[in-house]
Amino acid sequence: MKTLRIGGGAGYSGDRIEPALELAERGELDVLIFECLAERTIALAQQARMKDPALGYDPLLEARMLAVLETCAAKGIRIITNMGAANPLAAAAKIKEIALSLGIEGLKIAAVTGDDVLDQLRQGDYLDDTGEPVKALGERLLSANAYLGAAPLVEALAQGADIVVTGRVADPALVLAPAIHAFGWAMDDWNRLGQGTLAGHLLECAGQVCGGYFADPGRKDVPDLARLGFPIAVIGDDGSLEITKVAGSGGSVTTATCTEQLLYEIHDPAAYLTPDVVADFSAVTMRQSGPDRVAIDGAGGHPKSGMLKVSIGYVDSYVGEGQISYAGPGALARARLAQEIVASRLALTGVALTEVRYDLIGVNSVNPLQGDSLAPGAEPLEVRLRVVGRADSMREAVLVGNEVETLYTCGPAGGGGATRSAREVVAIRSTLLPAAQVAPAIHFEET
Repeated sequence: MKTLRIGGGAGYSGDRIEPALELAERGELDVLIFECLAERTIALAQQARMKDPALGYDPLLEARMLAVLETCAAKGIRIITNMGAANPLAAAAKIKEIALSLGIEGLKIAAVTGDDVLDQLRQGDYLDDTGEPVKALGERLLSANAYLGAAPLVEALAQGADIVVTGRVADPALVLAPAIHAFGWAMDDWNRLGQGTLAGHLLECAGQVCGGYFADPGRKDVPDLARLGFPIAVIGDDGSLEITKVAGSGGSVTTATCTEQLLYEIHDPAAYLTPDVVADFSAVTMRQSGPDRVAIDGAGGHPKSGMLKVSIGYVDSYVGEGQISYAGPGALARARLAQEIVASRLALTGVALTEVRYDLIGVNSVNPLQGDSLAPGAEPLEVRLRVVGRADSMREAVLVGNEVETLYTCGPAGGGGATRSAREVVAIRSTLLPAAQVAPAIHFEET
């Protein structure tokens, strides 16, 4: 049986880089993917592109390519990634520049575009998932990107691309596309597409399926997390699937780690909606087929919906924050007094906040439902007060941190380590767009 080995080189934009190099060097891969695009990431990338048209791709694109490009080129490993973010064309040009600087010739780089549908949403009458017209966001609207499927990636591979860089595509498509290309699966072979989508879903968070975000000492022990290995999907032409990792790397691949990742971000296991297939994971079975090796079967699929989800990025609000610490005897009482002072000051000065919260870090910041109570006689050695307020303008948001900082001289004794900040909050809504209204395109760079 023909098989394809795909390595999951990243699970988010800021992920570790060295596990991907380990995959390239020792994973006997055919394809290395980098899944780096979360919902808010592309909106932030659009803001970066607005400031500089040469930017808008993943900030770690250069570092990742410098780490793996020579090895992948030498071994014939194809790279597929969504690090193009808001600017796949600039990303492809940057990869070409890096390849030439490394002396790599004969490389074909494909940039997949067409996911940016901002103009369509501005001109049309669309409702977002809150039921509000998208047009109502006005100047606050930053981005609108449709989740493309595997088809344009398959076409890029068919045209000889060694590297495919995209903007917004469905995460599993990064894995499904090379499987379709390698095995010649029909685009309406729903069961194989469902199984390929399962492979992509298991790989999309990289280290999570190898024990990252899984460990719970004494309950779920995972070895050598500091050297966590990233996953490899071994896919057969019949859709069979095994998940494994590089021998000797940290972490572990078990039915338990795979089960947790299977359930990650799944709303309905029997109807996981993607641009390529409505995948059905409800009958999936797993068995430990060897050390750090899990065989997974039973995924199916149904015809795709014909609609594409669109991720809408917009400026939601502005958040101001201030923090200050109190330590030693009476730390909690002084922190409580400081909280009362700030609350009174924000009211007295008329700061217009739509939301505010107060955290006593070390007492109630993680479990707010427990209040600020402690066991009888217990006294924390240190407490950090955190005040966060949401406002409709940056000017009002800045005032929150200012009031906390004034506690240095106008608050309880012994306050220290005060910090203040204010930031714009980019939030996400979504809508649906008929797939027929989205036109992906492929552009090539060559070395």
